[in-house]
This record gives sequence, C-alpha cells and structure tokens, in this order.
Amino acid sequence: MIDVIASEWLKFRSLRSNLYLLAVSLLAVLLCAGIAFMITRGFDTQSAEEKMRFPANGDGLANGLPVAYFVFGALGALAITSEYATGMIRTSLVAVPRRQVFLLAKIPGLAAVALAAGQVLAFAMHFASQAVLGDRAGQLLLDGRTLGASLSEPGVLTAVVVAGLSMVAVALIGLGVGAAIRSTPGSLIALIMILFVLPVVAKTLPRPLGAQIGSFMIENLPSQIAGVGGGLLPPPAAVALLAAYTIAALTAGAVAITLKGRRIKVLAAGAAAIILAGAVPALADDSAAPASSTLAWKACPDKDVPPEMRCASIQVPVDWAKPFGRKITLPLGRLPATGTERRIGTVFSIPGGPGASGVDGLKGSAGSFTDLRERFDVVSFAPRNAVDLGVLSYECLDSGPWIFLPNNRAQYAALAKANRESAQRCRKADPEFFDHMDSASVARDIEAIRAALGEERLSFIATSYGGVPAVAYARLFPARVRAMVMDGIVNLLPDRAESDRMTYSGIEKQFERFTTWCGSTTSCELNGEDVGAVWRGLVAGADRSPIPVKGKPRQAAYTGFDLKVAAAPHLTSPGPEPEFPRWRQLAEAIGRARNGDASGFADYVEQGTGSLKVSSAVGANMTHCLDGMGYGSYEEYQEGQRRGQELSPNMTGIRQWHPLGCIGWPAPVTNPPRPLPARGLPPFLGVGTWIDFAYTDDLVRRVPGSSAVRYDGHGHGLYLTGNSCAIAHVNRYLTSLRLPPDGTVCRPGG
Repeated sequence: MIDVIASEWLKFRSLRSNLYLLAVSLLAVLLCAGIAFMITRGFDTQSAEEKMRFPANGDGLANGLPVAYFVFGALGALAITSEYATGMIRTSLVAVPRRQVFLLAKIPGLAAVALAAGQVLAFAMHFASQAVLGDRAGQLLLDGRTLGASLSEPGVLTAVVVAGLSMVAVALIGLGVGAAIRSTPGSLIALIMILFVLPVVAKTLPRPLGAQIGSFMIENLPSQIAGVGGGLLPPPAAVALLAAYTIAALTAGAVAITLKGRRIKVLAAGAAAIILAGAVPALADDSAAPASSTLAWKACPDKDVPPEMRCASIQVPVDWAKPFGRKITLPLGRLPATGTERRIGTVFSIPGGPGASGVDGLKGSAGSFTDLRERFDVVSFAPRNAVDLGVLSYECLDSGPWIFLPNNRAQYAALAKANRESAQRCRKADPEFFDHMDSASVARDIEAIRAALGEERLSFIATSYGGVPAVAYARLFPARVRAMVMDGIVNLLPDRAESDRMTYSGIEKQFERFTTWCGSTTSCELNGEDVGAVWRGLVAGADRSPIPVKGKPRQAAYTGFDLKVAAAPHLTSPGPEPEFPRWRQLAEAIGRARNGDASGFADYVEQGTGSLKVSSAVGANMTHCLDGMGYGSYEEYQEGQRRGQELSPNMTGIRQWHPLGCIGWPAPVTNPPRPLPARGLPPFLGVGTWIDFAYTDDLVRRVPGSSAVRYDGHGHGLYLTGNSCAIAHVNRYLTSLRLPPDGTVCRPGG
C-alpha cells in the first residue's frame, strides 16, 4: 500500500495543472480584498446610525470561500479524471488491480497538499480582508457583530482554521465526484452546481426556507463548526454533515470505479444519496429547535400588538411558602425568534416600575429586539405587582399620599399614619395578595416561567426597578442565569450613605447641565440669570410659605420639597436635543412659581400622574416597602437629611422621597437587600445613562468579571428606548457572552 501511495504522490506532483490550480486559488484572496474594499467605500459614506446597521463582513472568508472550494474540488477531480482523459487509467489499474486501493491511495497526497495550501489560503483571505477594512473592522454593529472580525474575537481563529481544514474535505469530494463521473468537464460542472448554483438558488428562496437550506451548504459549514453562526446547525452536526458529504462522494467514487457496465453511475449516485439521506434528517433534528414549552401560546387579544407576538398565561402561588395554595394568573408575551441562524435560547425582559407590565413593554419596544431575535425568543410578563393585573383596584394602587419632609418626630409619625391608612385601603381587599408583592416572589414567578418554557437557563434584560427582582433571581437561582444585562437599574445593595452619595451626585450634575443649557439658550425662560440662585431662593421661600396653585385647593400649594420632587424627572429626562422640551417646560414653571403660582409644576405633574403633586403610589410601595426600601427609624431619616444637606445644595431631600413612602407600612419587610453569591454567576453587563450609571456600575461590579457601558447622555434606561449603541453592546454580550472593555462609553449620535 505504501508503494501505491508513493506512486500516486509522484503522479500528483508531476501533474503541471495542479500547480496552476494552486496559483489560481490566489484569486480567492483577491476577491476577499476586493469585496472588503467595496465595503469600505460604501461604509465611509454612511451616517453614524447607518454604519451601525451595516452588514457584517465577519472573518472575511465568505466572499472567497466558494472560489477556493472550486479550486480544491477541481484539484481532487483532476487527480483521477486526468488519467481517464489520457488513457493512463488502464495502465494504473493494471499496476494496481484492486480498484478501491487505487482510489484510496490518492487520498494521502491530495489531503496533505490541500491541508497545507488550504491553511495558507484561509489565513491569507482573512488577513487580506482585515487589512483592507483597517480600523473600520472594529465598528460595532446593531446585531452585536463587528464589521470585521479579528482572530482575537471568540471563534474567529477556529473558523479560519476550520475553513482551511474544509479545503481537504472539498478536495476529497472532488476526488469522489471525479471517480464517479470519470470526465473532467462533467466533474467541473458537478462541482459548479454543488459549490455555486445550489447556494445561489437557496439564497433566492423566501425566508426562512432559503436560510434553512443554506445551513446545509458546504460553504456555510466552517462557521457553524466554529460556533460563530452562519446557519441552524450546532457544531457537532456541522462537522458530521461535512464528513457525510465527503464520505458520500468517496463512496460514490468507490462504487463507480469498482463496478462495470451502464448502471455504474446510477449505482454510485444511489450510494451517495443513501448516505446523505440518512445524515441530513438526523442533522436537521439535531439543529437547535425551540425549547419544549408547556405554555399555550396563541394570538394576543389586544389589537395593537405586533402581528407576530404571542400571548399565554401561567398560574403561580400567591405565597411561595405554600406552593399548593391559592394561585394567581400572570399574563405572558413572546416575540418569537425570526432569524435564520441557530437559536440560542430565550431572553427574558424584566420590567421596571415596580408595577409596569412587561407585556406592554414588548408591544411598545418590539423594534429594539429586532436584531436580538435573530438568535433568541424574547419573553416578558405582567408581574404580580403590575398595577393593572386586576386582583386589586387600579385606582387604589395608583393613588397615595403626598410625601413631605418631617421636621420633628410628630410630623414623622403623622406621615407614617397617612402611609399606613392609604395602604390599608388597598390591602383590605386582599391582604394575602397585598403582603406578597416583594421582588423575591417575583423572582420565583420568573423561575416558574423558565420551567414552563422548558429552558435550562435564561438570559435577562432587567430595566430600572426590574434590577431588584433580577438580583433576587440571581441570588436564588444562580445556575439558571446564562447572561444578565442590568439597564439603568435600581440598586438596593449599597448602604444608605453610598446610595445617597450616588443619587445626589447624579442629580446635582444634571442640575448643572440644566443651568448651563439655560444660560446658553436664549429661549430659556431664565436665560441671562443665575439659574442656581433663582432655584435655591425659590425653594427656600416655598419652604417658608408654600406657593399656591392658582385655582386649586390650599393643600395643593408647593413646598420647596414638592418643587424638587416635581423637577427631578424633567432634570433627568429633558427630551430630545437640542430643543430639550422638558427643560424648557421646567424653566417656564420656575418662572411662574417665583411670581407666586406653582401651576406650571402642577399642570405637567397632573397631566402625567392625575395628581396635582407627585403622590407616593401604593402600587409601587407595596413592593418597595417589602424590599426594605423604607427607613427603620426617625434617627435614620435624620441622618439621611444631614447627608443630603452636605451633598446636594440644589436637590436636598430628593433621595428620601421613596424611603419616606414606606414608614408606617402595614406589612413587614420580607425581601431585605442581600448580597449576591460569591460564585456561580456569569459576568454581568451594565448599561447606564449619566443619571443611573453609578448605581448600575456598582451592582455589576459585585459579580467578578463584569463590566458596564456608560452612555454620555440624558434619560433613564437605554435598550427599550432604542439607543443603538447600547443595543449593539447588549446584543453582542447576549449572543457571544463577550463583554466590552472597561471604560467603554456610548455617546449621542455615535
């Protein structure tokens, strides 16, 4: 056998056309570089937002791979068809009568050349593409990919190496095809059909059929083997399919070269078909299908939902300490995966509030999930503390007392009494339900949903107060967390002093930005004045003598604290720049208030909340208070007041509004802040604006290996509001589990 292999290697080496073919393979490198050049020409003319939507070039091999495959397939085919063309096949078969041995002896030399040349060619295509893209290669795209992909990217080195190795498989396929057809022109036509025509036909078919069929094409197998996308097959299945193609071709060739007569080619084709017919269905079954769910998904009853959205419901215990006791029903919503690549799993969106419905969030923010749904289902729910769940009255949950800053113990006790009475009005309708609104119960509900979805683990996007049940879930079920995104979250883990420092630092900087804008904008009501001095004077005067709301009852008059509470949301989210309509509205309200009428504040507060002043809503507090947000004593409140006076000359006391809403609460704390487990959790990703980055960064840093992205802009929450830069970083993390480097910053318009 060794002598036969040596003779076949001598024939292969002496065939001059093989050298020419290997030289022609350099066209694949030129093609990759040329396509990359065309990409740069188009990319450079786009706006920053358009660049994020540009299609990725990936490792750069896709454009040249079919050409390279054709060259190596032709190399394999010519290894045997050249002997048929010259008549040397008779001499060869006389020298080696065992025809299958003759065919097999061609494999080692052909494979060795294809292995060495294939690796060189694959790396050359990659580096040529990357070199032409230059710095543009690192541009992050909305789907989480980058325009190019360096070898340091997860899976890219593997993909390039596998692409080189796949040249060996294609060369052997060419050998099998050549042995089966026995004609150089016929073999080349067959290779053109396999490597060019069929993939193009697949791409012309409607989605998702075309992409599903494309997953089984040879050119898409290396990236699937490397696990970096490109189709529906998991890596083992892609490896098996490439092997099946090779075995089928060689089997067909072995059958054809062994048998004689008119039916040789029919038998050879049949042998190949039998192998592939057994392999392809098995591989298709092995592709990542949606998890087996026990939930009954159906069309949503609302008219304004996206047409593809589906709804379901799940029953969970009111009291998780009594799992077989009374149940409540929670609505669920799902945006199913739409992509043409292998499904990774489910992303669960945890809504904020507390009291917001994640089902409504999916309806309103479906566009933010468009690219993520290429690889994931997206699911959310109306949590047990959603104010419109129907168990407790919406009107009751949406109302509450007006919070004030107590000046003494008697006032502190009076506020506690008002809170308690307001809560009891809602609680008496269903005490058992009311007393189990803590975020740990919400986390246990999510775990029940995970089990019903049939998912081994979930990936999460937690927004605003959704960070509190997300932390509870990570603490209770760390092994069930695949990935965790914290987006502008509420963080109850720092102590009071650190929380005060972060809150006041953020709101003071926002106030400075507001005053700077007003000083540079002639249309601002307070332009040309010392806005900070005007504000502080207004607040001090209102604390001495509350400012009436024209035409409204005397108790609606605004104290300095009321002014701060009403101003804080406008300071945080001024609206789109450069108009900043909410800052403009705030300046106008300040101007009216210093003239003795707080209607400017009361009008927009009433428009947004239905109350003349911001009320401490029972629906939010029934979660806040059970989660331990309230003060434990009057002394703790006084200490908070002292810190606020030191930290915040313009917004003193604003940090105390939520904790004061919980004093006197009729139900005990059931979910006090507890640290996350020291191990067992994956690294988290945090994203946050100027106002909420500090809290978000603090939380994710508590999990080793985590990182956070700061958005240098206004607002609260980024992913659901459609911020492209944040969406790109989150999508990248969720699909590849790769985190951005420390210090990563997103900027408006970038």
